[in-house]
Amino acid sequence: MRTGPEPAPELLDRLDERAVLDGVLEDLRSGRGWALVVRGEAGVGKSALLDYAGGAAADMRVVRAAGVESEMELAYAGLHLLCVPLLDRLDALPGPQRDALSVAFGLREGDPPARFMVGLAVLTLLSEAAEERPLLCVIDDVQWLDQASAQVLAFTARRLLAEPVGVVFAAREPGEEYRGLAELEVRGLPDRHARTLLRSVVRFRLDGPVQDRILAETKGNPLALLELPRGLGPAELAGGLGLVGEPGPAGEQGVPTRIEQGFRRRVAALPAATRSLLLVAAVEAAGDPGLIWRAAGRLGIPASAVEAAEADGLLRAGTLLRFRHPLVRSAVYAAASPRERRAAHRALAEVTDRDRDPDRWAWHRAAAAPGPDDEVAAELERSADRAQARGGVAAAAAFLRRAAELTDEPARRADRALAAARAGLQAGALDATADLLARAAAGPPDELRQAREALLRGRLAFASGQGGDAPALLLKAAGQLEPLDAGLARETYLDAWFAAVYAGRAAGAGDLHEVSRAARSAPPPEGVPRPVDLLVDGLSLLVTEGRAEAAPVLREAARTVAEDDIPPAERLQCSRVALAAAALVWDEEHWRAILARDVQACRETGMLTQLALYLGPMAVMAIWRGDFAAAVSLAAEEKELAAATGAGFARHAALLLAGHRGDEAEDAPMIEAVAAAAGHAGQGSAVQMSQWMSAVLLNGLGRHEEALAPARQAAEQAPELYVSMWALPELIEAASRSGRTREAAQALDRLTEVTGVARTDWAQGVHARSRALLAEGEDADRGYREAVDRLGRIGFRAELARAHLLYGEWLRREGRRTDARTQLREAHDLFADIGMRAFAGRAGRELAATGATARRRAVGVRGDLTPQEAQIARLARDGLSNPEIGAQLFISHRTVEYHLGKVFAKLDVSSRNQLPHVPLSRLGAG
Repeated sequence: MRTGPEPAPELLDRLDERAVLDGVLEDLRSGRGWALVVRGEAGVGKSALLDYAGGAAADMRVVRAAGVESEMELAYAGLHLLCVPLLDRLDALPGPQRDALSVAFGLREGDPPARFMVGLAVLTLLSEAAEERPLLCVIDDVQWLDQASAQVLAFTARRLLAEPVGVVFAAREPGEEYRGLAELEVRGLPDRHARTLLRSVVRFRLDGPVQDRILAETKGNPLALLELPRGLGPAELAGGLGLVGEPGPAGEQGVPTRIEQGFRRRVAALPAATRSLLLVAAVEAAGDPGLIWRAAGRLGIPASAVEAAEADGLLRAGTLLRFRHPLVRSAVYAAASPRERRAAHRALAEVTDRDRDPDRWAWHRAAAAPGPDDEVAAELERSADRAQARGGVAAAAAFLRRAAELTDEPARRADRALAAARAGLQAGALDATADLLARAAAGPPDELRQAREALLRGRLAFASGQGGDAPALLLKAAGQLEPLDAGLARETYLDAWFAAVYAGRAAGAGDLHEVSRAARSAPPPEGVPRPVDLLVDGLSLLVTEGRAEAAPVLREAARTVAEDDIPPAERLQCSRVALAAAALVWDEEHWRAILARDVQACRETGMLTQLALYLGPMAVMAIWRGDFAAAVSLAAEEKELAAATGAGFARHAALLLAGHRGDEAEDAPMIEAVAAAAGHAGQGSAVQMSQWMSAVLLNGLGRHEEALAPARQAAEQAPELYVSMWALPELIEAASRSGRTREAAQALDRLTEVTGVARTDWAQGVHARSRALLAEGEDADRGYREAVDRLGRIGFRAELARAHLLYGEWLRREGRRTDARTQLREAHDLFADIGMRAFAGRAGRELAATGATARRRAVGVRGDLTPQEAQIARLARDGLSNPEIGAQLFISHRTVEYHLGKVFAKLDVSSRNQLPHVPLSRLGAG
């Protein structure tokens, strides 16, 4: 990595760009955090602007780092370099954050930290470092940062708000991690300034047409204008710089390519010893003069070799050896022969301290190997283990990939390629994973390796959004694993079952029935069944034998996951499916317990990708309990997590909120958009959920005939599962109110079956409400009263309000207007308080039909809090401190304090002690 400030060059023009940077610095001085991505092609002046920012921040603390291509495989290398000057504040971090950062940087041993916990730790560290004066972080050549550093820095940058910390990135093309951050695009110099710069390099007079052609060919790129004319006379420049018509990448890459070619010509003209020294410097990414000179000594390079490089302006010697520009480094490395590169890496390996820096030592040894070398491959495996321990799965994959390349024995090579593929999949490097799986498949036949390869192919298909392909691939892998590793085979059947649920009708081969039949025929587990075993047995029984057979096993699986002490890795694998088990037997108590336990674990460990999967079930629970404020916050958090993690799964919390909120103009298009995107991605479960929500929305609007089709579709798809059983009450209501009594009765029969396995108030309350729709006289009255009683006991206010509404509508049609008004007014008030606008309107119309008028009240009385303010207000109301809230929401405690100040002003309170007295409905997002 490169560090240390360079003298800021005189900038021609760049007034607009400098104004943006000056604005960032002014915001920092006023206490507001900022993140900015400076984007542009190589040589266009990004580094000069970063140097300008560093020079203009003389009153601030400035820390720097830069990516170097040869260090892209070393986990957290860039992040570590940026944070080294700040590590004196490491002890000030909360324990979990301090431990995560220490393990990531190799300062101590421990369990691999989640990268988002590392990100929160870095955010806190930067915030602490800015206590006395603002902090500016300047990071150049971001495109060459290692993946772990890039993800953490982007995560941190998104959370800068109330702390005087600024992060300025410079990149040729920023990665996906930085999408959405403020950008400053740097283009070539305007014509007038480009001519001035060209005249400063070319000391003789150029004809107008020649000058015009040079400016056109360089596109105003400052480095091109400075470097390409170097050493050329009037005759050589008469035809321009020779860019037009020469081979090379087209478009924007043409100018940087020619600059690099110019640097290569200059390097080629240097003495052999100087070229060798430059190559060693290019290979040693940190620019450590001591290390470079020791390696040079191994190669017999004299100290005087540096003089020619300095005289030519290609290298700057000092505390660090720095190249004139990153393109010089690229040119030096590209100009060297493979033999020369290996020699430079070998010399650096020989002088690198194996004990203090074992990974760089192993990496140099690997780069120096001319062919297969089992000893070096074994060292790389050990480096991969260390990278995994620090949470650097991308680095582990790179080490293992190179280890496989250096392995001579075919079976061992295939095993290492498979291990690299597994790490690559964990890191999200999907294309590289597919390539490594192909390499593993090229090895000699081995049943266990082939089965594990098939498992990874299935998981790769699921991770890459190929929802329809994943179940069949995983099913095949489970069958291959059965005689080889029965425990892993059962885990794979669970993966296949979940993938089949997710794919729904898009599954094709390997659908839910095929997976369940295969799992039922698998050998039983040895010893005491694990939660995974209970889930596989219960879920496959559900599909093959029915609910009555499956219910006891599903209840036990849900109880075990909710109450027992399960190893973290096993819990991570099965808890998401255990939620399905609890839902299928209407076990609201254990469903909530699993959610509470695992959501807390995800927040504490920074597992944001896993946390995102729980937000949908959390939103269902919040909506049924009538807590739309919480649902709004969950939907906002879901959106934020999608941006932070790059997850491509459907936004279930937002979808559920749209269906129940009932604002047709806003919510119907959102439901349709989710359904379309999910269908395209092969996410059948999200399509089914969209159909269910469409039915809820239309029933709320009282358009029952229109609700019939989506309710029918949602109830018929995967009828064994929870979304279909939750859609049945919508189908019964839509059909009965549309005069389709037979269809409603058939749906009621199915609902009777799915609720009959559970004697919970949830199951029986929903069934009583639906049964009453098709009953008459005392039976109907009894059913509605039972529904109101049971649903009121468990606090499902949204479901309770719907029971009051249906009861009131029935009473009105029975001519019992007084009784109807009581039920309808209760329904209207509940709907209005919750924020269910469509149902509130329907209740108001029914109440008017009785001759009464609904009390005038705003639907969903709320403050005008933003979603994040609402989350913070609710957590503060529950008694959490600012640091605790920050840890939960992955923001700094200063940002929490900043938002609470705005919350107090909006709610007209003066302290957090008054928040418990504010109605929950006011703590929602406006």
